[in-house]
Amino acid sequence: MSRALLKYTRVAPNKARMIAREVQGMNAELALASLEFMPNKAARIISKVIASAVANGDFEPEEVVITSCRVDKAAVMKRWRPRARGTASRILKPTAHILVEVAKAEEA
Repeated sequence: MSRALLKYTRVAPNKARMIAREVQGMNAELALASLEFMPNKAARIISKVIASAVANGDFEPEEVVITSCRVDKAAVMKRWRPRARGTASRILKPTAHILVEVAKAEEA
């Protein structure tokens, strides 16, 4: 089993979780192929983390299964936007931690 962790990536955790649920339990090769055609920013990020997890274990993508794909909330960057009458609105820019674990198909 091998894993890869990407910390403080600039994507909303709830948007990335939708993609993570899709690939959990899939073959890594199939997951990478399906993520390539998804239009989301999170899909590109998660595919890179999956490729990193596969490479960390010295595996080939066709011989491993994604056992866990977890997206956790990280720090939120707080910014301000000027508004009418001298006031300001708060802008929240969320970040996420993405953890992917892969294992051989017969182990999973």
